[in-house]
Amino acid sequence: MPKSPKYLLEDSSDPSKLGESSQSPGCKADERRDEGAYMLVRDRNEAEDNTADEVLGRFSKLLAIVPALNEASSIEHVIGDIRSSAPDFDIVVVDDGSTDATATLARQAGARVLSLPFNLGIGGAVQCGFTYAMENGYDIAVQVDGDGQHQAAALTRLVEELLNNRADVVVGSRYLGAKEYKAPFVRRLGMVALSYLISAIVRRKITDPTSGLRAYNRKAIAFCARNYPGDYPEPEVIPLMARAGLRLVEVPVAMSQRHSGQSSITWSRAFYYMVKVTLAIFIGVLRQSGVEE
Repeated sequence: MPKSPKYLLEDSSDPSKLGESSQSPGCKADERRDEGAYMLVRDRNEAEDNTADEVLGRFSKLLAIVPALNEASSIEHVIGDIRSSAPDFDIVVVDDGSTDATATLARQAGARVLSLPFNLGIGGAVQCGFTYAMENGYDIAVQVDGDGQHQAAALTRLVEELLNNRADVVVGSRYLGAKEYKAPFVRRLGMVALSYLISAIVRRKITDPTSGLRAYNRKAIAFCARNYPGDYPEPEVIPLMARAGLRLVEVPVAMSQRHSGQSSITWSRAFYYMVKVTLAIFIGVLRQSGVEE
C-alpha cells in the first residue's frame, strides 16, 4: 500500500486555518479528537425505542466522506443535499488533486476540505477520508460520491441498518427493491459478472459490489484506514473485509444518474476493467491469506 502524502486541511469554520499543511504519513489531520460524550447505541432495544433522527443525533458522531476530482459542477449540489437530508453529518471533501474550483466551492458550501497535493485515485482519496475519521473519533462514516449520483436521503437508512442489524458495513444497493436505476448495458453486464465472482468468494449474495454508497462503524473505519485498496476499491475491499471478519449487509437505495458529464465506458474498456478488477481481487485475497498465515 503506497504511503499517504501530506494534505492541506482547509477548515471553513476557522479562516485562520485555511491553507495550513499537515505533514503526516497517515493522512492525519491537524485536529485533536473531540472529547464530547458520543457513544454508539449498544443496546438494540434502546435503538428501536428512538426515531432514526434521535438515534443519529444523540448517540453517534457522524461523518460524510466525499471524494472529488474535478467535480466543480456538482460538488455544491452534493454538499447541499447532505446538509438538507442528513444535517447531523459533518462533511469532509477529499479533493483528489482537482484542477478546477472543486475545493473552493466545497469550502464555500460549508464542508471541510482535505486537499491532496496530487491525484491519488479514488482509493487513496477515500482512504484519506477514513484516516481522518479515525483520527478524529468518528463513530460512523459514510461514503458519498462527488458526482451527484448518491441521494443523501438514504444516509439515515444506512446508519439505521448499521445500528439495528449490528453490521460493520452497510452497502446501498441499486439492484434490490424497486430496481429503478438503469445502468448502461455494458456496465450492467460487468456488474453482474463481478457480483457472481465476489458472491462466490465471500459465500453470500452481493448484488451491487461497485456501489460507493456505504456506511461504516468504528471497526470498519479502522480497517479501511489501513487496508483500503487503491485501484478498484469498492469491489476489491468486500472480500478483504469478509476475510477480516467484518459483517456486511446490503439495503435497497435509489440512485440518480450523474449530475453532470457522461460515462466513457465502452466494450473494450469494460473488458479491460473486468480483467484488472478480477486480478486485483484474487491478488488481494491471496496477499491477505499470506499475511494471516
